This record gives sequence, structure tokens and C-alpha cells, in this order.
Amino acid sequence: MSSTSWESDEEIKYFREYLRIPSVHPDPDYEPCLEFLRRQALQLELPLAVHYPFDAKNPVAVITWQGLQPQLPALLLNSHMDVVPVFAENWTHPPFGADIDAQGRIFARGTQDMKCVGMQYLAAIRALKRNGTRLKRTIHISFVADEEMGGRRGMRPFVETEEFRVLNVGFGLDEGLASPTAEFPVFYAERSVWRMTFKISGTAGHGSLLLPNTAGEKLHYLLDKMMKLRRQQVARLENNPELTIGDVTTINLTRLGGGVQSNVVPPQLTAGFDVRLALDVVHEEFLAQLHSWMEEAGGGIELEFDQKHPYVPPTATDDSNPFWLAFKSATDELGLDVRPQIFTGGTDSRYLRKSGIGALGFSPMNHTPVLLHDHDEWIGADTYLKGVQIYEKIISNLANVD
Repeated sequence: MSSTSWESDEEIKYFREYLRIPSVHPDPDYEPCLEFLRRQALQLELPLAVHYPFDAKNPVAVITWQGLQPQLPALLLNSHMDVVPVFAENWTHPPFGADIDAQGRIFARGTQDMKCVGMQYLAAIRALKRNGTRLKRTIHISFVADEEMGGRRGMRPFVETEEFRVLNVGFGLDEGLASPTAEFPVFYAERSVWRMTFKISGTAGHGSLLLPNTAGEKLHYLLDKMMKLRRQQVARLENNPELTIGDVTTINLTRLGGGVQSNVVPPQLTAGFDVRLALDVVHEEFLAQLHSWMEEAGGGIELEFDQKHPYVPPTATDDSNPFWLAFKSATDELGLDVRPQIFTGGTDSRYLRKSGIGALGFSPMNHTPVLLHDHDEWIGADTYLKGVQIYEKIISNLANVD
């Protein structure tokens, strides 16, 4: 297609309009998103409901297309409205301009993460309705707040509400990742996020002495243990080409704090770690190991958690799950090379799975570099439109599961 053809395409126009709404952290304003979605719902002749499960600043919008058999558990197509901050000086295009270049690349924050998916859902629904398609199951298309901050003001409280319960959700789709190859990753599980801080107390005094049991000595011991475990996971990943980063436990030192001045041995030091526990890790055993190291280091250490997510069972990707079979049947029919994986980061899918609802993370963007949270984030217009067609087939299959 030519640049003019891309710009005149109806679905590309809607997508670019959505991208131009700066629903950006640290203080996103979602009202322009809601106004845009109200117009979309009106055009689709579908009802839209807005819920506020946390507070008045963090909405959850749900557009509903009722199925022929509304008593069946519904399909939830989830996306988030918020995007991460931008540093405009690092962009070659305005981060909320939605410019299209001669190659058809659309530049804007949210092109990959994940305003594309939300708009592709609506475009697929629009195409299905125009074709006179009717589906067995009701479809809910949700647009949530706060995913980029962990969903604490969005999906996490929403799944606990009566408003969510009456949606009668049986299965969900959510975001995935772009793929630089021909392959399409599909994510069936997520690791458990533990963000922790060791608060290490020790003997304080003058820097000229060799005091016993100092905070520095204890910190050194803990760092050695954590980094050894990290090296083991690196080796495990390097030695098995079948594994991806989502299959191993990641450990990263993210914060160090403490100290008074250069000639004073401090009474306390802190060390913060971002840990993502692989699905094969027994949480109780890992926590017991941490406490054992704290005692071995000399005691006087407290462990605090910023986040401590529980183990959440993965979504089945075998014959036991009719929704997986329907998804795989659609991608097979389309000739897509799909690879099931465990997601590297965190998405709102974890709250669905924790509630007992199966979910898959899938963003139909192959031959595309992974640019979420990066500057010059983009998606190709042709890739975007192809993704709409992919979703048409997937949504039809999932919504017609018996």
C-alpha cells in the first residue's frame, strides 16, 4: 500500500486517533480515552459500561457484543489504555503524533504496548458485524487503567467486583509481544514477581577499625548468594536452547542504600532485588532459603516486599482446554507459526488466571522489533491490518466454542 492508502484506511484512522491521546504516566488522564471509546461503541452499535473499581481516576470501560447463547461463559478481550512515559528528545517523531513514514511505520507511544491490540479487537468486531456474523458466546472488550503500574488500580480490583462477576467470563485474550522473526509467540503463563528489600543492620563505628558483624559484611554475604543463584539461572538458559527467559528465575540487584559518610561504618545498609520466580520454583522453599541466608550472614536482617505475587497456575495448552484448541485451530488455518511461551514480564492476564479464568497473551506482530517502553516505538500499517484479520478468525473460533 502507498502512504496515502494507509492514511485513508478507516481502521488506521481510528488507530492513529487513539494513539494521539496522551494517556501517559505518571498522571494519565483517561477521560479522552473514554470519549473516544464511547464514539467507537456508538459506531459499532454496542453498549459501553464504565466501572471504577479503585477510584474515580482509574476507569475500566467494557464494550459488549451479546452472543446467540448468552448463558455460555463469555470471551473477554482485554487491553489497557495507559502508556509508559516518553522522553521526546530521544524520538525522531512526536511520541503522540502517530506519524506514518514512507515504509508504513506508525510511530507513537502505545503502538506496540498496547493500543494496537485494543483497536484491532474493535476492528475485528466491526468486520464481523459488517459481514453479518453472529457468534455463540458474548464478547466483552475491556479497556483498563493502570496496567503499566501493575494493575493495582485497574484489573486487580476489577476482578473482585460484582460488575466483573456478572460478565460471566470464561476465557480471556490479552497482550503479548512483537516478534522480530516469522514466529508468533503466545503466552500461557507468567512468572511470579517478588520485589524485595533486605534491610541489613550491623555494628556501627569508626572507619579505621575492623568491627565484627558489620552491615557491609552481611551485605557481601547476601550479594554472593543472590549472584550465585543468578549465575546458575544464566547457565541454565545458555545451556538449553529450548528455554526462553520466561522459563528461568531472573534475579537483578536494583537498589543499594545506606551510609553516613566515608569514614563511618553505617548501622544499616539496604539492598533491593527484582526477582521473577519461574513456574518450577516452590515459593515456600525459596522464601525459606532467603531466611536461611539472612541467618548465615549474621542475623539482624529484615526482609520487606514491595511485591510478592503468589504462584498462579498456567493456562492449559493441550486437549483439556477447548479454548486453546480453538485458538490453535485458527492460527493453524491461517498458517501462523505459533510458539507457546511463558511471558517475560507481567500483564493483567495474571489476575484472570488467579481468578480461575484461562487467558492467552497474543499480539499479532511478527517481523517487528520489540520496542515496548523504548523510544521510536512503532508498528507497520500492513502488520496492523494483518493483525485485524488474524483476530477476526481467532475471535470467531473462541466465541463459537461449545
